[in-house]
Formats: sequence, structure tokens, C-alpha cells
Amino acid sequence: MIGTIVNTACIVAGSILGAILKRGIKPCYQSALYNAMGLCALVLGINACVQNMPKSDYPILFIVSLAIGSLAGYALKLSDRFNHIAEKLGRKKSDETGDVGKLGEGLSTGILLYCIGTLSMLGPVMSALKGDNTYLYTNATLDLVTSTVLASTYGIGMIWAAPVLFLWQGVFYLIATLSSDVISQSLMTELSIVGGVLIAASGISILGIKDCKAVNMLPSLLVPVIYFLLRQIF
Repeated sequence: MIGTIVNTACIVAGSILGAILKRGIKPCYQSALYNAMGLCALVLGINACVQNMPKSDYPILFIVSLAIGSLAGYALKLSDRFNHIAEKLGRKKSDETGDVGKLGEGLSTGILLYCIGTLSMLGPVMSALKGDNTYLYTNATLDLVTSTVLASTYGIGMIWAAPVLFLWQGVFYLIATLSSDVISQSLMTELSIVGGVLIAASGISILGIKDCKAVNMLPSLLVPVIYFLLRQIF
């Protein structure tokens, strides 16, 4: 778990550093950073889909996953609940700046960027099976930079993405320790495609093109997992 601990610590450190830098950034520059983050999320999401679509053995699965997951998310009102939590976390600093909604937007984008990706998902598996933390250390370096930029845009509240990453990678580590057969490359591919769509949706929301409510789509990530589990059972 040392690799995951380092990865989590880098996000915490980057968030603190970014929050310090944010104090010296003028509103006009903050607006420029919002646009930059939106474009980066959009491009990264599209890239994840383009890279993994040719590798997919189930080209329809991501469509079914997004449809079912989005319906479940809307039924559970995940976006509203998430924004309510973000409002509580950022209320003290946002009363004057009006950044409550921005923090929720930033957290959802940050969590997706940190958690969805080959390094973040395959890293804990390699750590559990072979004791190799190379992927996680590489991911930690990238997340250090990303968290600094995000926190300089959205504030110290971005630090709450760190425990989410720890739990996410911890689940992969635990599953790989108990049964390496459960996590296949095919499952990683499908999760990357669905995750890429969610990241792109976050980018579209940040740019103000359309509020896609990416948080409501998060259950979509569970559909491929359930599908692969059912395939193993039956």
C-alpha cells in the first residue's frame, strides 16, 4: 500500500500548495484557469475513449453502462447530494467569493482525473501482485502537478479528493490480493472508456457548454464490474 499512500500524500501536498498560490491569483486569471481545466478535462476524456475503444471486446457495454448508470444516478440525486456536501465543506471560504458550486465542480473533476486511468487502476494491482510501485509513483508525480493546478483554481477544498483516491486504489489493491482473476485487462479497458466519457462530461460542464452533471453518471462505473462478475459466475 506504500504506493497508494505516496499517491494520496502527493494530492494532499499539491492541494495545499495550490491553495497557497490561489491567494495571489487575480479573478481574471482564475477565469482563465477554469477554461484551461475545462479544456484539459475534455481532451483527456476524449483521449481515454479513443485509446481504449479499439481494445474493447464489448463495444456496446459502455453505452449500456452510461444509460443504466445515469438513470441510477439521477434517481439517487447524486449530483445534488454531492454539491450539498461540497457546500458544507467550502461554506466558510465561499460565502464571500461565491465558489460553492465551483468546489463541487472541481471535486468531481479532480476525483475522476485522479481515479480513472491506467496508472491509477493498474498501479495498485501491480503493487499487490508483484510489489511493484512504479506505476503508482509515476501517477503520484502526475497527480502532484494536477492537484496543484486544480487547487489553485478551486481552493483548499480539493484536498477532499485525496481520501477518495485512497479508497479507490485500496479497493483494487484488496481485490487483487484476494483474487487476481477478478481484475482483467478487459475490465480495465471498459472502465477507462466509461471513465473517459465522464471526464469529458466534466470538461463540458466546466466550460459552461452544458451542465452534464457527471456525478450522476458515476454509477456507470459499476455496470462493467457487475457485468464481468456475472460472466465469471455464469
